[in-house]
Parts: sequence; C-alpha cells; structure tokens
Amino acid sequence: MNNQPYKKPNTSWENSAQKYHQIVGEEGHYYHKAVVIPKSLDLLKLSKDASVLDLGCGQGVFSRVIPKGAYYYGVDISKSLINTAKQLKASTDMQFNVQDITKEFTLPKTDFSHCLIILALQNVEEINVVMANAARHLESGGKFLIVLNHPAYRIPRQSSWGIDEQSKLQYRKVNKYMSPMKIPIDMAPGAKDRKTLTWSFHFPLSTYSDCLAKSGFYMERIEEWVSDKQSAGKHAKMENRARDEFPMFMAILAAKR
Repeated sequence: MNNQPYKKPNTSWENSAQKYHQIVGEEGHYYHKAVVIPKSLDLLKLSKDASVLDLGCGQGVFSRVIPKGAYYYGVDISKSLINTAKQLKASTDMQFNVQDITKEFTLPKTDFSHCLIILALQNVEEINVVMANAARHLESGGKFLIVLNHPAYRIPRQSSWGIDEQSKLQYRKVNKYMSPMKIPIDMAPGAKDRKTLTWSFHFPLSTYSDCLAKSGFYMERIEEWVSDKQSAGKHAKMENRARDEFPMFMAILAAKR
C-alpha cells in the first residue's frame, strides 16, 4: 500500500511556454482559426461595449480577435506567455497580468460582461476555483464561455480511433470516462533531452455542470464542434464520416445568476 502523501503536479506551462508559442503562433493554430475562434465569437456575440476577462489566456490569441473598442483583460500563470502577449497586444488599452487562476485573486474590475477560458480549463485540476473566480469578476447576467477538448471523446491515453474492416467503419474507442484523471502530456515527444511535460485533467460533463451550479451559474447552451478537415485516400469516406460524428471540442456557455 502506498502511504506517500499526494503531491500536486506542477501544472504551470512556464517550462513549455516557448514550445506552446511555436505551436499556437500569433493568430492561433489551425483549429483556433478554423473552428474555435469563429464559433466562440458566434456564441459570445461581443460588441464594442463588451468587457472580456480571459482566464488562462496564454499569449493572448483571443485578444487579437475581439471587436475594436471592447475592453480586454487576460491572465495566465506563465510569466513568459504573458510577456509575449504584451509584446503582441493589438491595443495599448489591453491588459495582461500574471495570475494563478486556481487561487482566489483580485482585479481592479469585478463587473466584466464576459469571461472565457478557451482550451485551458482541461489543464486545471481545481476547476471549481476557476469557476468561482469567473463568477467573482462577472456582472449579474454576465456570460462565461468554456471551450474544451471534448471530455467524452478526446481523453488523452483513454480514447483512440479504430477501424472495423468488416463494416468499413471507423469508430471511437473510449476506455474510461466517469473517473477523474490527471494525465501527463509530453509537449516534445521524441526529443532526446528531458521531457517537457504539461498535465491534462479529465472530468465527466456532470462535474462541469455541478461546479458551474455551485459557483452561481446556469448553463445556457452546449455546443459540440467537429473538425472541418477532410481526408483523402482509400479510407477517406469512413474517416470523414467518423470525423463528423465524433466532435473534437465542446463549448459551454453559462450565465451568472
């Protein structure tokens, strides 16, 4: 029996900041540009009068697509990513700050009209604290958008593709879903030097729903977004069909009570 005390993994992306920026770039990676950003903007319906709090903002990808004139404040635990965001910011009025979103923090503004966390909540273990922080800084009725790799179909090390040759179908295999999991992710697989690890935390959809309710939110909408890519070759038909059936991302739009 292992009686060693639980040691919380270091989930900071500081050691992976350079690699992350190489992958994402100034405008976002392919799925940012093709799926996540346009669909997020459709859900948020931001106006020039909006005020946006971006939790886990990285190097500020979303700050560069909000309407001109809207107020933006981005926070992230990685000092290197925040410094990059400041260098790339589209307006001198935009604010970026180093904050640990898994702990209670204060900002000069507590009445944002919108809060969002895009493809970052899956790297956080204390999702209840993040949601409480979102509620603390939103005005009554303010919108909170969460975008995740789909928690039912895109679970690192626990989901994968398979092919049923007899039926000529590609299927999605899921080994575990209901159990919370913390999963190490190698940001540079195959590298000869030491591994650069980040962590992914899996929770079932019911956990997100429960945490939102306890933080004073109600869910207005859930959307499931598929990849827009198309395959070629002999398996193209089955791959395209499977891609359309198993979403890559899930978006939750909630509102503060």
